[in-house]
Amino acid sequence: MPLVSYIAHYRSPDASAKRAKGLFEFESGARFGSKANAHDARVRMLELFGNDALSWNIEKIEKKKSNDGMADGQLELDFRDPVKKPKRKQSRKYL
Repeated sequence: MPLVSYIAHYRSPDASAKRAKGLFEFESGARFGSKANAHDARVRMLELFGNDALSWNIEKIEKKKSNDGMADGQLELDFRDPVKKPKRKQSRKYL
């Protein structure tokens, strides 16, 4: 399976003397949301931060969005005509 880039959000316990919170990027060949994917994130976190990261928890893992079609993070303007909303069907009351 090809390697896919993910972003993991981590956080240290609230009672920790050195509080840490952030995110890092890692690659994994495991399916998104699987235990193997979470394990790859944990191993990468320990490689990056060493012994400080032993008590840290990974809160969320998300797929990294590709930059295909984006212009360096710039917003793109859309000059298309607005989509017309369908008219509401009016109920007719017969007297």
